Amino acid sequence: MNKPLLLLVFATLLLVESTNDLQAQKIGLQLYSLREQMKTDVERYHQLINQWGIRYIEGGGTYGLSEKKYKALLEKYGLQLVSVGGTFEEMRDNPQAVIERARFFGANYIVTFWIPHASGSFGEAEAKEALEVFNRAGRMAKEAGLTFCYHPHGYEFTPYEGGTLFDYILENAEHFAFEMDVFWVKMAGADPLALLKAYPDKFPLLHLKDRKPGTPGSSDGTGDKQSNVVLGEGDIDVEGIIRHAKMAGTDYLFIEDESSRSVAQIPQSVYFIQSILAE
Repeated sequence: MNKPLLLLVFATLLLVESTNDLQAQKIGLQLYSLREQMKTDVERYHQLINQWGIRYIEGGGTYGLSEKKYKALLEKYGLQLVSVGGTFEEMRDNPQAVIERARFFGANYIVTFWIPHASGSFGEAEAKEALEVFNRAGRMAKEAGLTFCYHPHGYEFTPYEGGTLFDYILENAEHFAFEMDVFWVKMAGADPLALLKAYPDKFPLLHLKDRKPGTPGSSDGTGDKQSNVVLGEGDIDVEGIIRHAKMAGTDYLFIEDESSRSVAQIPQSVYFIQSILAE
């Protein structure tokens, strides 16, 4: 079967599936996957997300719209913004503003995606500063009924005291949780499934992406975005991760496809996840 026809079959299957089933499994999309497409037609691509059968999204800003108009757009296409981003600086200097943004959209989670540091020099000092910022902001989020998470990018896996700096951050996270990006964990040379099993209560959110076999790893949070392939076609044990997430009750499985092929690949990845969750 050729790829265009295969994609049509996938899309049809998703549309035929009851949306209640998809909602129950909480499959979501990180909107960074459509960052280039949103530059051309914001409404069209939100409508497309709906057509893929996705109801939950992780924020990518408001794309030039006011918060009120963007919220109306989400409501028009039956999309729920369940996780919003907050930069390190925002969470350090004014976490309350991010909390209010999350509450406006009805989000349950706030996520920080990067800890500032000079390239290749993330160390103990940066980890300790981040812990102070994240525990303080996490406490405020918790008091507001939200969960604050940190999303690692691989540079945190520097060896430290018999483990890694990421272990150190995990073990001292008193008021915040984590969103694991399985691609970046793999890029750093770690095993995402083993990490999930080692810290079963730390990862309410996952970024699911797969990696083209033969892709070189990295320890600085950088890598070839074009190495992102359809879930189940790469060298990451995404199937095992999904099965474990199902058993562990992970809240949201966010697809993130950073490649230029994301529009073609995302519906195939949705189908892959749904086929495993349906077993």
